[in-house]
Amino acid sequence: MIVRRFMNWARTASAVQRAEAAAALARVYLITDLEPSERGEADLALTGLLDDSSPLVRRALAEAFASAPDAPHHIVLGLADDQSDISSIVLGRSPVLSDSDLIDCAAIGDAIAQSAIALRPVVSAAVAAAIAEVGAREALISLAINPGADLPAFSLRRMVERFGSDAEMREALLTRPGLPTALRADLVAAMADALRAFVTEREWMSGERAQRVMRDACEQARVIIAATSEEGDGAVALIAHLRTCGQLTASLLLRALLSGNVSLLEAALAELSGLPIMRVKGLARDWRGAGFAALYRKAGMPDALMPAFRAAIEALGNGDMGDATGASLSRQRVERVLTACKAENAGELDSLLAVLRRFAAEAARDEARQFSAALPRAVAGVERMALPDLSSADEPPLLLVDQDAAETMPVGIIIDLAAIEAELAAA
Repeated sequence: MIVRRFMNWARTASAVQRAEAAAALARVYLITDLEPSERGEADLALTGLLDDSSPLVRRALAEAFASAPDAPHHIVLGLADDQSDISSIVLGRSPVLSDSDLIDCAAIGDAIAQSAIALRPVVSAAVAAAIAEVGAREALISLAINPGADLPAFSLRRMVERFGSDAEMREALLTRPGLPTALRADLVAAMADALRAFVTEREWMSGERAQRVMRDACEQARVIIAATSEEGDGAVALIAHLRTCGQLTASLLLRALLSGNVSLLEAALAELSGLPIMRVKGLARDWRGAGFAALYRKAGMPDALMPAFRAAIEALGNGDMGDATGASLSRQRVERVLTACKAENAGELDSLLAVLRRFAAEAARDEARQFSAALPRAVAGVERMALPDLSSADEPPLLLVDQDAAETMPVGIIIDLAAIEAELAAA
């Protein structure tokens, strides 16, 4: 009878009154042990509120049922299909909604509804995959920053394919811990391509120069990614991915060697030759032998570059100093390889020498940057050294000034530099 009176009263009550009454009725439904008949009538009354003309009423209903595990499924599902500011309340929290419900809501919802699903405390791999496939840009960014989202590798790759050119999308993905090495490389490539398009559209660089800068930057980034990867087989995964994408180049492998990262070369030779990685490691140690030459050719590597690879492996074996992380070029190694290739050049290595000279210039600039970065610390150390205390000296300090400037200087013992210079000239 109470429920029936509520329904009769609701016909003439204001929207604010109906919203307050709807929230109260929903709380009673959830926490009170009603008789079966009363519960049935309450269910009908609450279901009828889904058709209320005021969004205030439906919002009050959504907020009351959003976190309740005992909320009626059909009512929550009806609220999930409402306008976005109402549906997002239940889509973001309700434990009643199943994965199939969430996938269906993501397929027909707008960016607000999809983002609410993407930011749920726990997002299953199936729901994440659906959002990655059909979600709006904002929803994918929300999914990327949600640590509770189970994002499979193929879903991450799909997100890069769809919105890799978007800077916020790349930043959101890069904040995820344990991001696969190959995907990090794809994000770098997407960023480089966006920058290349930007500078060429504004005619800051020619298309050819921008392409070279992008290629060099991508190769440098891939070496850094391989060197800093937390995956046990990060180099192997990266090489396999680059080969599939057609981005595995001899220049990348040579750069890796000259940075002190031999694992990329070994992974590439294993991938290209089909030999086990341990067998490749053994042949690479004997870089002077016929076994390494046979492995090199079986992998389809250019014969003209073999002297450079051998010299680079030799430089590694000699313990040349460089970046301990294997993430940046060693100037000493590059110069050693450049010298070795010059000695064997009869004209066929001219293009290789040009690449090595670019590597040498890059390594020199990196060395200069490191020196400049360390300079303030060195200067600060010098400034902390104790200076002599002249406050108690018996005589004033000597001031080395020109005679013309003597009148403007403090009182002290003045040495006339012009007179001394004249005496020395006459001597």
